[in-house]
Amino acid sequence: MSKPIVAIIGKPNVGKSRFFNYVVGQRISIVEDTPGVTRDRVYAEASWRDREFTLIDTGGIEPESEDIILSQMREQANIAINVADVILFITDIRQGVTASDEEIAVMLRKSKKPVILVCNKSDNYGEPPAEIYEFYNLGIGEPHPISAANAIGIGDLLDAIYEKLPPKDEEELNNERIKVAIIGKPNVGKSSLVNKILGEERSIVSNIAGTTRDAIDSEYENKYGKYTFIDTAGVRKKSKVNESIEKFSVMRTLFAIERADVCLVLIDANEGVTEQDTKILGEAHEAGKGIIIVVNKWDEIEKETGTLEKYKKEVYNQLAYASYAPIIFISAKTGQRVEKIFEIINKVADENSKRISTAVINEVINEAIAVVQPPTDKGRRLKILYGTQASTKPPTFVIFVNNKELFHFSYQRYLINCFRNNFGLVGTPVRLIVREKGDKTI
Repeated sequence: MSKPIVAIIGKPNVGKSRFFNYVVGQRISIVEDTPGVTRDRVYAEASWRDREFTLIDTGGIEPESEDIILSQMREQANIAINVADVILFITDIRQGVTASDEEIAVMLRKSKKPVILVCNKSDNYGEPPAEIYEFYNLGIGEPHPISAANAIGIGDLLDAIYEKLPPKDEEELNNERIKVAIIGKPNVGKSSLVNKILGEERSIVSNIAGTTRDAIDSEYENKYGKYTFIDTAGVRKKSKVNESIEKFSVMRTLFAIERADVCLVLIDANEGVTEQDTKILGEAHEAGKGIIIVVNKWDEIEKETGTLEKYKKEVYNQLAYASYAPIIFISAKTGQRVEKIFEIINKVADENSKRISTAVINEVINEAIAVVQPPTDKGRRLKILYGTQASTKPPTFVIFVNNKELFHFSYQRYLINCFRNNFGLVGTPVRLIVREKGDKTI
């Protein structure tokens, strides 16, 4: 399930990105970016003392600036503050306390979130510099001197983060709920679906695209289980993303995907699959989330024999890479088939976190090899030595071979299809990591 979020906040040029890059680049980060992810990320998964968390880097805040770039950075930072469990307020000890630092401190105190004050560019070992005492005036608490450039004080700071993270039992309680992000382009009925499920007007529903600006969490419990629904602003085409508020609606959607266990990708039945739908679903696919394709406004379509199956075939033709995702046809307006979504959510969440024994994996691999021989190249044949499951969410398998170059994409796809045929894995991406004999790195 989702990990605690730690956001890095501060005015420009105080070393936020250097700290972020150090933590990630020094392999304190335990989760690599999934191969094939093309979007620029401002966050990475990290771990310290057996606690995992998501570290968010942000642009600098200039509270009084009207410059459009700085105002967008401020908006980005505000989003990070809203979703964060712990905030790192990074300052520059060489500059001392500035007016911007004081403004940011006021904003952070109002957030009521745990804040750790960091004085970067404290480049000398030993006793903290005398300049640090000025930072107590910010009213944030004890300043932590570090040097991101020289890796001084990083361990102590990570210990301070560890102490501020939510208790594990609180995390586990939160993990009982399946987190469901409702995503899609504007005006496909995302808020209408949330309102139909909750039975109340939680989100403003209107025909004006983009009415919902923020990601809104709603907890819900019924006979099927416990859920947190994350309603998001629609993702517009890039050509239409002109206002900074729309740009950050996109970012909120990406954060919602990252936090979710399962993504409901809403498609307007009247429009069919659009290029924007493909991109939105692609974000969820690349993030390794469980995916359900929800065709909304099905009540507005004229039906005849075979209409549903024909429509489903057209959807899969246009979303071939996500043919593993189940499709449900609903009407958020009338409530048609809405209740059936819960059973599919539960199924997809289970499949996304499914774990399979090594013995069974290798049995399927051997059967696959017997049916279709591995490829050869210039007299050399690919040999699959064995496979094992490395992780879940999504199910990720490590396959050891004699030569990685011989393991062509087409044969990898064949092997994934064999896994799906035998293990189910409905609604979830599947990852393959290929290693050569002797390479034990997973």
